[in-house]
Amino acid sequence: MKIQFMSLGSGSSGNCYYLGTEQYSILIDAGIGIRSIKKILKEKDLPLERIKAVFITHDHADHIKAIGHLGEKHGIPIYATRIIHEGIRRSYCVTEKLSEAHIRYIEKETPLTFEDFRITCFEVPHDGSDNVGYSITIDGKNFAFLTDIGHITSTAADYIARANYLILEANYDETMLMMGPYPQHLKARIASPNGHLSNREMAEFISEHFPEKLEYLFLCHLSKDNNHPELAYKTVEIALQQRNIAAGKDVQVIPLKRTLPSDIYEF
Repeated sequence: MKIQFMSLGSGSSGNCYYLGTEQYSILIDAGIGIRSIKKILKEKDLPLERIKAVFITHDHADHIKAIGHLGEKHGIPIYATRIIHEGIRRSYCVTEKLSEAHIRYIEKETPLTFEDFRITCFEVPHDGSDNVGYSITIDGKNFAFLTDIGHITSTAADYIARANYLILEANYDETMLMMGPYPQHLKARIASPNGHLSNREMAEFISEHFPEKLEYLFLCHLSKDNNHPELAYKTVEIALQQRNIAAGKDVQVIPLKRTLPSDIYEF
């Protein structure tokens, strides 16, 4: 079975990931504009009609912007925990509210079978109303999505360990954040245990707990002001080298673009 993965956008301006087969697909988050989603899919020759569901990680605007349109205009069911859906209903950025017909509730660590996908959401520490990552197994291959996470808990580590393809946050460089223009309260929020994951924290964890079957590491949710793709990559590369793991050989390391789509990766 051919599995396709693409990032449509990954950063504070909007997050959206495509995962599917040649017959059907899902989105993880839909935090970019609906016009952008449609334009990217058309350019990549991926029919919107192929998308059968959207799975939401949390209720921040950069993850849910387009779900009202996808649900109400296209009849695509939106999956999230009950608390996340409550946050979505309150959100200012979802101007087209979801009707009950398009709301689906999921429970943490309760597997859901969707077509050929086995999908499990799990708790991650962040400062949304409720926050989850996703572990998705297709045809024996596992994808793990941890897009906003303040620190790696034992639960998150367990799902990371299973991944063949890992989409993991590398939000900020600690020196850039400390020396940058953000007000102190925002710096503290980002660096808190319920904020975001730094390059160093991510790289140290992956190098010390390298998943046995990991083939691709996608670095996601890079900050515009406090990070660079080259810096995130180099931080991971050096940490892996210290454990005799070669980026580009033993594992492919790919920083995802903030506002542009990635290539389509086929596995």
